[in-house]
Formats: sequence, structure tokens, C-alpha cells
Amino acid sequence: MITASDETFLRRAISIAAHAVTLGDAPYGSLLTGPDGAILAEAHNTVRRDDDITAHPELKLARWAARQLDPDTAAHTTMYTSCQPCGMCTGGIIRSGIGRVVYALSTEQLVELNPQSGEWPTVTQEGPALFDQARSPVDAYYRSV
Repeated sequence: MITASDETFLRRAISIAAHAVTLGDAPYGSLLTGPDGAILAEAHNTVRRDDDITAHPELKLARWAARQLDPDTAAHTTMYTSCQPCGMCTGGIIRSGIGRVVYALSTEQLVELNPQSGEWPTVTQEGPALFDQARSPVDAYYRSV
């Protein structure tokens, strides 16, 4: 359930996205709030500027949270973002331990506004294969931790 406080933070994420455009960056912005509701960090998309396909604001904040927050604190944070996180960012958010994400535009709404954003090709994946060989380093790692 999205609250009035959530809407305030979403407006801030949208404002970050709008500011990104004035800098020549793509129109995506995000922020992370702590358990007490204070803003911990903010980011906007810098894919073009940084020549880095992973420079989405959601992934930047997920990396920040994974490095800077203990797991219990991360679990009680909320990420507010101007658009629904893509699959790459969702994976990072999950791994970082961030507890909640609230977004403004859905992926479907974004594609309606910018049809090119829905034109990503699919990648053929084949496998699994070589189970016995592939499991060896995995087994060794998890026995050591």
C-alpha cells in the first residue's frame, strides 16, 4: 500500500530524474530511505556519461547499500524510483538486501511513453552442461565459507 509519505519520496525520485535530463543524462532517478525514513542516498542514471551499461540509479543504490549497510538495516530500507527497476537492477536489489521498492512508472507505462525502451532483443541461453566439472569450484567455495 502506497502511503502519503511514499508519494513524497516518489516525487523526490521524479525530481532527481528531471534533474538528470538537465545534465544530459537519461530520465531516471532513485533514492534510498533508512528505517527511520531519512534519505540515505540518491542517484540518477549515468549510463551515457559514464559509458557504463550498469549505471542505473537503482543498481548504484543497491551497490551502495550492500557496501554500507548491515543486513538488518538494509532489510528495513525502502528504495523509491521514478521507474520500475529492470531485471538487472532487481537482481542487485535482491542481493543487496534492500527490503522494499516503490516505483512511479511501470515498465509497461515506460514502453508506452518510449517504445524503444521495450525493444531489447532476447539472448539465447543453452544449458545446463558439465555439471560435475562446474560444481567443483562451487562446492569448494561453500565448504570454505
